[in-house]
Amino acid sequence: MLRRSSAARRAASLVVVSLALPGVLHGCSAPTAPITPPSGGTTLTLSYPAFRDSVEPILSAHGCDATGDCHGGGIRGTLQLSPPSAKDPPFDFGQVSLQVWAAEPDSSPILTRPLATAAGGTPHAVKPFATRSDPEFRTIRAWIMAGVPTP
Repeated sequence: MLRRSSAARRAASLVVVSLALPGVLHGCSAPTAPITPPSGGTTLTLSYPAFRDSVEPILSAHGCDATGDCHGGGIRGTLQLSPPSAKDPPFDFGQVSLQVWAAEPDSSPILTRPLATAAGGTPHAVKPFATRSDPEFRTIRAWIMAGVPTP
């Protein structure tokens, strides 16, 4: 772990302060209205009924929602699912939807994490899908691809 001396910490804080002060010293003022965040990009509107009926059963069948080291035991990585003892499909839908990349749907973590590395998957402890032709992989992919793009 890198530790800075107190003199180095003070110097670093002075740099931050000196970067913030020039605008104040030259008469610039803060915006009077909230800044509008940048827009653009595409989002997907995904089907909740299709998730509930087709995707969530696959996740449960593979134990993704199990407690302990899996996603039903709290957030693991960037995904948290409701545990089997307290299923909350709307919560799970929201969480899994965050694992879908609208701009590159085939690279979505919900597809690549459980996919074997040899088939193009990314690191994950459990690899239930050996290939992209696995019927359950294709079910999850079909749910994503049926999403309606919204600019």
